[in-house]
Amino acid sequence: MSPTTLRIATRQSALALWQAEHVASLLRAAHPDLRVELVPMTTRGDEILDKPLAAIGGKGLFLKELEVAMLDGRADLAVHSLKDMPAELEAGFALPAILPRADPADAFVSNTSADLAALPQGARVGTSSLRRQAQLRAARPDLQLLDLRGNVGTRLAKLDNGDYDAIVLACAGLERLGLHQRIRSRLVAPAWLPAPGQAAIVVEARVQRAAVHERLAVLDDAETRLAVSAERAMNHALGGSCTVPVGAWCTVAEHGLHLRGMVGEAATGRLLLAEATGTHDQPEALGLQVAEMLFAQGARALLEG
Repeated sequence: MSPTTLRIATRQSALALWQAEHVASLLRAAHPDLRVELVPMTTRGDEILDKPLAAIGGKGLFLKELEVAMLDGRADLAVHSLKDMPAELEAGFALPAILPRADPADAFVSNTSADLAALPQGARVGTSSLRRQAQLRAARPDLQLLDLRGNVGTRLAKLDNGDYDAIVLACAGLERLGLHQRIRSRLVAPAWLPAPGQAAIVVEARVQRAAVHERLAVLDDAETRLAVSAERAMNHALGGSCTVPVGAWCTVAEHGLHLRGMVGEAATGRLLLAEATGTHDQPEALGLQVAEMLFAQGARALLEG
């Protein structure tokens, strides 16, 4: 029997609440008989802001409390940014809905420079992402790369306060919060690779809640699922976590899939790049193929280093 009420566990940041409410509104529109409620909560990833994410356990810190809420019956589902999901889910959880992907590009945000090339020598650029740091160092080895944590509003406030000359954020997050005017330029594929799954909103639920999955099925976007399945399979094969600078970008065309992948080294700006094409019915095999190509170039040493 289909549930008549669904409770969405969500982080309390403005972006997380926007994404959860977006999912809630889509569910209400698809199922007029359904009541949808938000269950906001704080995660350890939100609480520990004085250390780089890679140093305190990675992206899973944003998920654990939400998964516990589903396990103990306080919530029926959780809404996340897919790029914050570990490459391998906790046992007993699934992703029954992946929404249509928004703009996957990264945003160059600055009050003084129009783009990355226009930054003065030695400019201070803030980002907590090792993937972004590796690509920034490859493009501009002269820059000072400084850690930057906190929600979107906090990061922008630090830029506006003069702590940085520029920061790098996700375009999708800025656009969802109505802050698209802050984007000075877009860092786009194939020259600049986003995180696996970047700009896709995903709904997580317990595997055994089949009736919940049925309610969520209407939200699932087949093309986005194909693309991010290839990206996440590559990331998983590489042992991907936020302690590793990994970028991925899969495009879906009528004839098949095309995946570009990257493993970088944040300290040096060394980038290993690979790409391949595959079929619609085997996105995971394509992800594994690109991961093997990166291993053949020496990715293992970078990942272990």
